[in-house]
Order: sequence, then C-alpha cells, then structure tokens
Amino acid sequence: MAGKKRKKNSSLSNVGDRADEKAGGSPSAARGAKKAAARVGASARKAVSGNSTAGGERATGGNKTAGGNKTAGGNRAAGAAEVRSDAESATHVKASAASPRPAEGADEASAADAGRNIVDASGNVLDLAQIRVRIDGVDEKIQTLINERAQLAQLVGISKSKDGLTTVDFYRPEREAQVLRMAKARNKGPLRDEEVLRLFREIMSACLAQQEPLKVAYLGPEGTFTQAAVMTHFGHSVRGLALPSIDEVFHEVEAANADFGVVPIENSTEGTVNNTLDRFLNSPLKICGEVELRIHHNLMGNLAGLDEIKRLCAHPQALAQCRGWLDEHLPEVERVPVSSNAEGARRARDEKGTAAIAGETAAEVYKLKILAAEIEDRADNTTRFFVLGRKLFKASGNDRTTLLISIGHTDTSGALFHLLEPLSRHKVNMTRIESRPSHKRKWDYVFFIDIDGHADDKQVAEALEALKKRASLFRVLGSYPRAVI
Repeated sequence: MAGKKRKKNSSLSNVGDRADEKAGGSPSAARGAKKAAARVGASARKAVSGNSTAGGERATGGNKTAGGNKTAGGNRAAGAAEVRSDAESATHVKASAASPRPAEGADEASAADAGRNIVDASGNVLDLAQIRVRIDGVDEKIQTLINERAQLAQLVGISKSKDGLTTVDFYRPEREAQVLRMAKARNKGPLRDEEVLRLFREIMSACLAQQEPLKVAYLGPEGTFTQAAVMTHFGHSVRGLALPSIDEVFHEVEAANADFGVVPIENSTEGTVNNTLDRFLNSPLKICGEVELRIHHNLMGNLAGLDEIKRLCAHPQALAQCRGWLDEHLPEVERVPVSSNAEGARRARDEKGTAAIAGETAAEVYKLKILAAEIEDRADNTTRFFVLGRKLFKASGNDRTTLLISIGHTDTSGALFHLLEPLSRHKVNMTRIESRPSHKRKWDYVFFIDIDGHADDKQVAEALEALKKRASLFRVLGSYPRAVI
C-alpha cells in the first residue's frame, strides 16, 4: 500500500491510579477519587446497558437512540455524571448536563468515558470525555473557517463574473500550487504532509465548484489511473468525463466540451507515452500542470486462485511494468493488451477465466477480488500526467516549461548541440528530451524538451529567445507548476 499505519503512543489509566499525582500525593484523596470513579463508572455502565432514554428507546451501545439513529458507543444519557481531574484538588463529580451535547449518533463524550483518563507524553492526566468535547469544539471552528473561506471564494467569483469570466477562468493552477506549498511548509505534524495536502486540495476543489464544477476529460473508463490523477490534481468536486482514447481527450478540450483534460505522458519504468507526444504536433492545446502518481498494480479477477487464470487483460504499459512478476508466476498465461486497465477489469468481471491488472479503485468499481497485490517490478513505479488546457498561466515560483522544437536539418553534424547551446549559456537546466518523427519527411525529427523555470522568468526568457532564432520549429507547449502532491 502507498502508506503505513503508525502506532499511537498514548497510555490509558483510570482516575484512582493517577489521583495521588493530581492531589499532591494524598492517600485518602486517592482512595476517595477511586471510589468516586467506580460509582460513576457503574452509573455509566447502567446507563448504556439498558436504561431507557426520554423517548423510551434503549440507549445501549449500538442500539437506537430516541431519535432512531444508531450510536457508535452509546450517547451521553441525561443526568449522567463524569469525573474531572483537577490540579488544585482531589477529583470531583460534575453533572454532564452542563456540558455541550454531542451530535446525535456520535460516540463523543459518552457516559462510559466518565472517569477514563489519558496520560500524555508529559505525564499529565487528561479526562477522555473532556478531550472529546474539546474535539467537538475544534471541529466546529474548522467548519466555520472552511465556510468563511468558501464565502471569500464566492466574492472572488462575483468579481470575475462581472468581467464576463466563467468557471474555467477562475481556475488558477499557479495560485493553487502556492497554497499547497504554504500548507506543506506550515505543517508541523502529527499529520503527514501528504494528508495535509489532500485536505487542502479538497477544500480548494469544493470552493471552486460553488458556481459550477469544472469539467475534466480523462482516459477512461472509470477506475483508470488517469482518473486517479484527475482527483489528485483537481479534487473530487469536479465533473469527470471518461473517454475511450487519448485522442478523444484532446478533441473534447479543443472543442471546449471539457474545460481541461488529463493524459499520461511518461512512466518511470517504461518511458514515454508516444501517442500523447504526437498529438501535440497538430494540437493548439497547452500544458497547464503535471501530476506524479505512484502506480501500484494488482492482479484481480473473480477466480479462486492463479491456477484458474487462462488469459490476462491489461494496458500494454501495465503488462510491461509487471513483466518480471508475470514471467515468474504466470509464464503460460495469455497476455491480452487492451485500451486501458479499467477495460481489462471489465472483461475480468464478464469473462470466465480472465484476470486483469489494475489499481484498487478498479477492483472496487468492477467488484473483483485482488489475487496478488503490488506486482509491479519496481517499487518506485511512477507515472507522470499532463493537464491540458487552452491557455498558458503565470509563474508560481517553482515551475517547469515544456518546448517543442526542431532544426532545419536534423541529420547535420552538431545540429542538436547548436540548437540547445543557449540553454547552457544562460544556465537553464534541461531535465528531459525526447525525439519523435516530424511526419513531414523521413528521418526528420522534432524534439520535446523539459526545462526548469517558467517562460516568463528573465533567465529562461533570454535563453528561449536565443533558441528561437536558431530553430525551424519553436513552440512553448506550457509553463506550469511542478507537481506538489
């Protein structure tokens, strides 16, 4: 799996065990606190094990409350008491009716928690029920602030709407990248950076979708890694348009039937997706962003075991990325290339003896059993995706630029060196270069180049101006924020 669960270092102790620390070490106070905790614990257990609530329904853990909703662990019964530890005196009892009531059906601050304490890393005794009440208070503040942020986003939308702009014009990838980078820089834990970034990604997605959700085309059907890339980059508040081919994704964005598109461009194991590169030769679309997605392949099907597999359906890239595992475990099984891993999963669902290679999402969508998990040959297997749009965006401060260039006679000695020399002279770093047939004449090539920086950066702009004078073909396909999530 992509992440691992971490152990929580907290210990649980009752009031009597820690009362001597909180009451100055008095044995009598400790004994009194322990008895009080026992009485309250007995009352709490009675309250959640069969006493009737005001509405006549039993408030047992898991049974229905008076409102009809099930409780996770039993809601606080009216009049139940809780024990509160105090640094100045021995423990005392306080009526819980004075405490804020939790949401119906929640496990927060239940009567069963009265008298249960948590000892933190510093040795401080904290009352569990009170901690849960504090959590409720924090949740309320978070919700208030999120709605406040949404209201501010609405004001921005209203301002832009007056200028005749639409939802697609509100999307600012450079601004979103800056917000995510700031969130990552602020994070001090205990949440991991990845978790914090996902939360902020979804908040921004929901705020942007208040007027109308963005329409994002991607290589379908549902359950592909490209769909996962859409959700990673745009969040879940967009409207995804699953299409059967990369060509169709380009067409829908060009025709403005989709606001943006997401297509795979390269894999760290198997290299470039040539079909995507070739479409840029004749397309006016721009690259607005990039997504880097860790790819975990799973073998799945409605089969009892590997020995029942007769054929295996998957995208050619997936088959190649798992070649070593397949050669070892399924050397005799027929390998059938299909248009997408999700299409392979659909066939595995519908065809007897067929298995597929796909992600966990496809297994859920097509109700398949995972027969072997993470069968990719390399643990760092990663696919990079391009976000397609119809215009260029401003610099975000940490960007990448993709160029399409060529020179009149690519078969001339030193032609490529002469073409790229301005990058070295202006100290612009080139991170990737790919050649593809120009489709104009045989043995003539164009070059796709990635460089660090934005086309508007002074140093980059000077290098590109010099390069343009030497090139027979020069296009800036996009300057866009480097992947953050």
